Amino acid sequence: MQRKLKTLALLLPSVLLLTMQAVNAQSSSPPPATATRPAENMPGQTSVPNDSPPATRTQTTGQTNPDPTVKEMNEDAKRKTEREGK
Repeated sequence: MQRKLKTLALLLPSVLLLTMQAVNAQSSSPPPATATRPAENMPGQTSVPNDSPPATRTQTTGQTNPDPTVKEMNEDAKRKTEREGK
């Protein structure tokens, strides 16, 4: 009997809290509808097309050859990764 009373005493505040939240949710007004809606008719293209020719495989990115010390450091790191893993 004592155990039932303790359980009831623990559950009663939770039930009351949930009931109050449900009543509050039902009685509060919905938030204002200020969201923008999509246009009925989508506008045409607004950006200016690029007149340059498409890129080719022979075009470079502008990157120059790295410094020999940087190249050596990269190769050392690559060997270390192959040897030990990540």
